[in-house]
Amino acid sequence: MINNIDQIKLDDKIILITGAGDGIGKAVARDCARRGATVILLGKTIHKLEAVYDEIIEIGGPEPAIYPMDLSGASADDYDDLRDNIEKEFGRLDALLNNAGWLAASTPMEIYDTELWYRVMQVNLNAPFLLTKACIPLIKKSPQGAIVFTADPKNTAYWGAYGVAKSGLQTLMTILADELESQHIMVNAFDPGPVRTNFRTRAYPAEDAREMNKPEDVSAGFIYLVNGDCDGVTGRTFTLGDFE
Repeated sequence: MINNIDQIKLDDKIILITGAGDGIGKAVARDCARRGATVILLGKTIHKLEAVYDEIIEIGGPEPAIYPMDLSGASADDYDDLRDNIEKEFGRLDALLNNAGWLAASTPMEIYDTELWYRVMQVNLNAPFLLTKACIPLIKKSPQGAIVFTADPKNTAYWGAYGVAKSGLQTLMTILADELESQHIMVNAFDPGPVRTNFRTRAYPAEDAREMNKPEDVSAGFIYLVNGDCDGVTGRTFTLGDFE
C-alpha cells in the first residue's frame, strides 16, 4: 500500500493532461494545480476546458494553459506543433497523462463498422502514441519525468475497437518503460476501476452511479504517478487497491 500521497507537492512542474475537460482528467487537473503544478489542459471542447481553467484560478492554482485538439482528426504535424508550443512557452514537460478515451459503440466484431473502427483506434491508441512520441524530447529535459496512461482492461465480448486499443496501449506502456528506464523517465499506467463519469454512464447505462467512486476519489493515484518519483517503479499498472 502506498501512503503519504496527500503530502506530494508538484510546485513548478509542467503537466499535460488529455481529456482534461471532464471526468477523471478534470479532477486530476484540479488536483495537480492545487499542489502547485502548471497544467496544460488538452481536450476537444473549448468551453469545458475554459470551465476547468476558471476552477483552477478560483482555487488559487497556477494559471493553466488551454490547448484545444480533436484527437480523432489530429495529424503527426499537429502533435509536433503542440510540442513546439510547449517548448517555446515552458522549455520542458515534467509529466504527460494520456487520459482521453472514446468508446463509440459496443458492437460485435462481425458487424463492427470499419470507418468507426479506425476512428476509435485513432483516439485511443494512435493519438497517445503520437502525442507521447512528440513529447518525449521535452520530458527528457525534466529532472524527474513521467508518462502515465489511464488503463481500462476490456477484453470481453462487444468491447470492439476500444478494447483492442486499450490492450495495445498497455503494451505501448511496457515497451516505453523498458526503452526509457535508463533515461530516468517513469512510465506507468493506472486502472482506477469503475468511476462515476459520463463515459462510464454511456458504457453501462443501467448501473447505479451512486455506488461508484467519483473522479476526485481516484485522483491520488494519478498524482503519485505524475510526480515522477514512483519509488523507482516503471512499467507497472497500478490499481486503486495500491493506494488504499
